[in-house]
Amino acid sequence: MTGLVLEGGAFRGLFTAGVLDALIDIEAEIKYIVGVSAGVTNGYSFVSKQRGRNLEIMNRFIDNKRYIGYGNLIKFRSLMDMDFVFDEIPNKLCPFDYKSFNEFDGKVLAGGFNIETGKVDYFDQDSLDEKNLILRASCSIPMLFPFVKIKDSYYADGGLLDPIPVAKSISDGNDKNIIILTRNYGYRKKESKTNNIAYKVYKKKYPKLANVLKNRYIIYNKQLDYCKELEDKGQALVIRPTVDMNIGRFERDRLRLKEIYDNGYDEIIKNKDKIINFL
Repeated sequence: MTGLVLEGGAFRGLFTAGVLDALIDIEAEIKYIVGVSAGVTNGYSFVSKQRGRNLEIMNRFIDNKRYIGYGNLIKFRSLMDMDFVFDEIPNKLCPFDYKSFNEFDGKVLAGGFNIETGKVDYFDQDSLDEKNLILRASCSIPMLFPFVKIKDSYYADGGLLDPIPVAKSISDGNDKNIIILTRNYGYRKKESKTNNIAYKVYKKKYPKLANVLKNRYIIYNKQLDYCKELEDKGQALVIRPTVDMNIGRFERDRLRLKEIYDNGYDEIIKNKDKIINFL
């Protein structure tokens, strides 16, 4: 079976949104999806077959201060009003099709980083509730978003430790994978001053989280190398942006975000035959 692996990347995820809409248009049948952070939030709309939904959300709410704004850090201890993003939007303003999602006859997994165990736990679609706690957890970047409690554990962004979860897909039995990245070919993550600050903030109370933050760039680059190795062996088809992705994590320019979305869509249409043959 072929797995679909979705990297995160905050608003760079508009590239993934374009890719997934194109996969719907070419009627690609994929029964296993695994992702983290923005990757899996886009993936949910792919599973529910709501073509264009993620682009619509960006267009409608990008200027809404509740959707994204530094003032939220004071009011909610979060860059986003998480109740607005993961409750009001999917349940009222831009409805998520829970019925179609629940009828999906495959598997979709969302990764969340357990800050106490230091591991990524993967939640399947049966774990979804209408407050979308799983997606909140998978997107919760330390210092910008609060940790999310699920049962007895607290979770942060799944992309901290497993930013490109292809190893999870392989361990679940998928010998081939389509991997959607949100960085250009040749990109390498560098050591981050922000992550070094976060390391100092968390090292006493959450040492496992702190160590992952400190080494995040090493983890990410190793996973990039693994993707390239799989690609060279013909075991993975890697889709990367071909437009410049040197933008902020929370880019606000609609035209740039639409350009990124269009690039994702066009890359699939351009490679339609190759993708169908791979599947």
